[in-house]
Parts: sequence; C-alpha cells; structure tokens
Amino acid sequence: MNKKVVLAYSGGLDTSVAVRWLSDKGYDVVCYMADVGQGSDYDRLKKRALSAGASKVIVEDLKDEFAKDFVFKSLKAGAVYESQYLLATALSRPIIAKGMVKAAKKEKAGFRGARLYRQGQ
Repeated sequence: MNKKVVLAYSGGLDTSVAVRWLSDKGYDVVCYMADVGQGSDYDRLKKRALSAGASKVIVEDLKDEFAKDFVFKSLKAGAVYESQYLLATALSRPIIAKGMVKAAKKEKAGFRGARLYRQGQ
C-alpha cells in the first residue's frame, strides 16, 4: 500500500501536529501550501513542516488564477457576507483543494486527508 499523503498545511499548531502524527504512523507526508496572496513567510513555514516530519513541502503560487477565476467573479456578483465582509478565505478553499488534488496526483499519493480521517487511521 502507498502510504503517502498530501496534507493541506497552514503552518499552525494543528497542521504541524498532524504532520508529526501522520509521520509517526508511518506515512510519507507531503505538505501543500497555496499562495493566494496572504503574504506568508513560506521559507519559515517550509522549515517548520520539515522539522515536524514532512518529507516534502509544495508551495504553489495561485494568486493570478485566484484573482481571475474567483475574486473578480465574486466581486462582480456582489458576493459579500452580512453586506460588508468580502469572502476571501471562503473563496480560496476551492482553488486550494484543486491545487492539492493536482499535487496528490503528481506525487502519486495513496491517501488524501479526508479519506484518512474516515478510515480512523
């Protein structure tokens, strides 16, 4: 069985602990981060992921695609929450998931995070 998993990695405590836990369970953990313009320090986050047990870290620049295919369309449609909040975080989820699936296929990962959770691994 291929025990490689691609994990959406934020660099926070929860995902760093998840990397360590999966690694301790024998999984080859590839961390995936999408740059949609949030201005994160990716070098620092890469080091954190690797020190937590990740075998590889992928940072994908999705800013142009995010702006063109998600942000502009939502602004044009007037998509706001409670008539005042832009939906940047919610809007970024689909493009991050799309990038993650591409990365999982490229890495030939046998597991994705949701599948691991359902199996109680």
